Amino acid sequence: MAHVKAGGKARQHSQRPGKRLGVKLFGGQVVKAGSIIIRQRGAEFHPGNGTKIGKDFTIYALIDGAIHFKTLKNRQYVEVLSGKK
Repeated sequence: MAHVKAGGKARQHSQRPGKRLGVKLFGGQVVKAGSIIIRQRGAEFHPGNGTKIGKDFTIYALIDGAIHFKTLKNRQYVEVLSGKK
C-alpha cells in the first residue's frame, strides 16, 4: 500500500490557450482608425480623446494619429492625438 496519495492530479487538467490580452500599441506609435490599442478584462485603462471602448473593454482608435497615455486622478487614459490642427 502506498503511504502517499498519487501525485500529478493537478497537472492532468486540460491546458487552455492564453487570451492574448494586453497593450498592443504603445505611446508614440502611429495608429490608423479602427486599430486595437488594448485588450483587457475590466476597465484598467480608460478611453480618452480619439478612442472608444468596446463591450469586452477593448480600446480602439477612432481617428488616425499617434497614441498617448496619460494619468488623471489615479486613472490611466489612452488617447489618439491627430497631427492635424
